[in-house]
Order: sequence, then C-alpha cells, then structure tokens
Amino acid sequence: MGVLSRFAVVALAAGASAFSGEMPVLQGRRAPAATMQEKSQAIPFLNKPPALDGSMVGDIGFDPLLLSDVVPLSWAREAELKHGRVCMLAFAGWVAVDAGLRFPEINGPWPDVKSVFAHDAAVDNGSFLLLLWILAAIEIGAGIPKVLQLMNDPDAAPAGDYKFDPLGFGGGPALAEKEIIHCRAAMIGFSGICTQSVLTDGAPFPYTYNGLSDIIPPLGDNLVFVG
Repeated sequence: MGVLSRFAVVALAAGASAFSGEMPVLQGRRAPAATMQEKSQAIPFLNKPPALDGSMVGDIGFDPLLLSDVVPLSWAREAELKHGRVCMLAFAGWVAVDAGLRFPEINGPWPDVKSVFAHDAAVDNGSFLLLLWILAAIEIGAGIPKVLQLMNDPDAAPAGDYKFDPLGFGGGPALAEKEIIHCRAAMIGFSGICTQSVLTDGAPFPYTYNGLSDIIPPLGDNLVFVG
C-alpha cells in the first residue's frame, strides 16, 4: 500500500469515529471555577480590601493603597479620629478669627493678624512653644497609652473613646458614623482653606480672589465679611 493510500485510510477512520457518537473522555482533575472578588463600595472598579469587612463604623471600602494590610485598623481609626477632631476645631477657629473673633488680651496685646499669618506670629512671640508643651503632655499622657491599649488589649474601649461625654450624648453607632463623616469632611475642608488662604494672600472668608461673588455671584455684592 502506497503512502497516499495509507493517509486515505487514516482520514476515513477519523471521519467515521466523528459520527460514531462515542467521544473519548479525558481523565484528570477539573479546573476550579473562577471566583469573583467583591468590589469596593467606594471605588467600584477596585477589589474590596480584605481587611475592610464592614465591621467598623464608616467603613465603605476606601483603601486604594491597601494600607489596611500593613497598619492595624484600630490604630488607623484612632489616628483618623484624632486628626479629624483637630481639623474640626481648626476649621472653626480659622474661620472665626478671620470673621473678627478675638480672645481677651492677657499679658499684653495679641498679634492682630489673619489666620494664615498667625503661625509665624505665634512663633515669633514664643506662644507656640507653650502650645507645643501642652500638646506634647496630652499626647504622652493620653494618646500613646491609648494606642498601646488598642494594640495589646482585646477588651480595650474602641478607638477614639476617652470616656469624655460632658453633655451626655451617650454615643452609639449612629453618632459614631456622623462623627467620622464630619472628621473626614473637616480634614478635606481645613486643607482647602489653608491652600486658598495662601493662594489669595490672606483673603477673607470664603477665601476666594473676589469674595463670595466667586461662589454665588448674585449675593456677592450684598454680603460683606471682616477681612
């Protein structure tokens, strides 16, 4: 039988097996089914960070740098609340000073400057040194022990809980969520007014080049802030 004849026989046999209804079964382990990882609520096109399981108040899955894989969540929440509370006070104080509020003078006149220039003025007259010592004492006496407690005591009070509630609000998940939302807004807001104040060289509230008319043109000519 020639070479061409042999190829013809093999081809016919393959064609017949295709119509026989019996296909060979390949033995082996089945590949596991692909699983879809849950997406982040805050950034839907990114996967949800593994450490953010929704158990913490204010958790919306926002951690694009995956810092939660490196930094313990309790420590991160303590830092977030601390910075947020400071920024809420700072935002109110910054705007109040630029609106004309001044504390009574003690041991001589206070520098009459706008908020954006107050840092340098306080450094020059030495008052910032006193503030540094006060804040250092608070941090050493309360801040650092709180972090150590969170890191080592499973029964520690939640992050940010210093048992300080003089008005008796009572806390709870609803108020905790409101606080963390305001903390985050204050951190962004305070960064914004600092930047705008520098860019506008100490312009009055709302820290734009042309006052309120840059934000609400019809009201710009009717509202006047102390600058």
